[in-house]
Amino acid sequence: MSSANIGVGESKAKESCSKITATMEEQQQNALSKTSTSPFQSKPIRCIVKLGGAAITCKHELETINEKNLDTVSKQLRQVMLSCPDSGKVLGMDWSKRPGTSETPSTIDGCCDEFKVDFEKFVVVHGAGSFGHFQASKSGVHKGGLCKSLVKAGFVATRISVTSLNHEIVRALAKEGIPSIGMSPFSCGWLTCERNMEAANVSMVVKALDSGFVPVLHGDAVLDTSQDCTILSGDVIIRYLAEELKPEFVVFLTDVLGVHDRPPTEPGAVLLREIAVHEDGSWSVVKPNVQDASKQVVVTVAAHDTTGGMVTKISEAAMIAKLGIDVYIVKAATEHSKIALSGDLKHNVPESWLGTIVRPLRQQQ
Repeated sequence: MSSANIGVGESKAKESCSKITATMEEQQQNALSKTSTSPFQSKPIRCIVKLGGAAITCKHELETINEKNLDTVSKQLRQVMLSCPDSGKVLGMDWSKRPGTSETPSTIDGCCDEFKVDFEKFVVVHGAGSFGHFQASKSGVHKGGLCKSLVKAGFVATRISVTSLNHEIVRALAKEGIPSIGMSPFSCGWLTCERNMEAANVSMVVKALDSGFVPVLHGDAVLDTSQDCTILSGDVIIRYLAEELKPEFVVFLTDVLGVHDRPPTEPGAVLLREIAVHEDGSWSVVKPNVQDASKQVVVTVAAHDTTGGMVTKISEAAMIAKLGIDVYIVKAATEHSKIALSGDLKHNVPESWLGTIVRPLRQQQ
């Protein structure tokens, strides 16, 4: 065969491959178009809630849940998620055996369709608190290097710890009749590169929402294409989900009233009630009028950021607000948190409400 014929053959082969690639891309676009017309788009997500690890666990007690706070938060979430008047009847969904309980949970008895309840679309993301941090820090998982036995063991140990907390939070919500489904970033195939988000498929989160479930995600140990592995924080997850799902508002439930100009334990600490985010991502304090408040907050928080300071929350909240989404930072298990979760702060902020609102500057005008 002549070289000319070979050249023609190669040209046709390349043309054929190009057509196949174009067809595959067209099919992918069609699939995305079908997704965009799903019920999820017709009924937008109401809220993404971040349960701070310090608010739902006992910080200084290894792998210990703050049962009282978690119970209160679960009840508040049920109340604000209901899209119809609460009849008072709760179909508990935790049917597993607990120590000291009967083999068959009593909630199953007499179960029928009369318990049908419609919930608004919420997504819950929680931090680790006293779960996972010990294992991760001892082994250096966040620094990567799965070739090291200690790092690999720590990766496994960290995931055992954080997924056990996720399991307990799902159980607490299910007990209140909230159809919660635990979803781990690692198991969903989420990846990072140099600790930054690289791949995160939210299709399963969307499908869970469309099916009437409440996805419950958490900070997790994940694979990293640059350094083998790292820790993906709940604050980063919630910002990414906000970008993809476009909720009406986002709530950070913490162990303090909100963002202060200095650690709230220090004398004279001032609660920053409202922060405006500019188009370039910078922010300024709107209420109260504190001199150089932003500089004070940045310097103060950065000094103790190794213990999980507020700087990450401010940064992530500002990036979310930049999308046009209100963010409320408030103390968990209080009347203030219930008001924030209801979404009522969008139009009216009572003087008695204590917390921090982070919103785009244009909404201030």
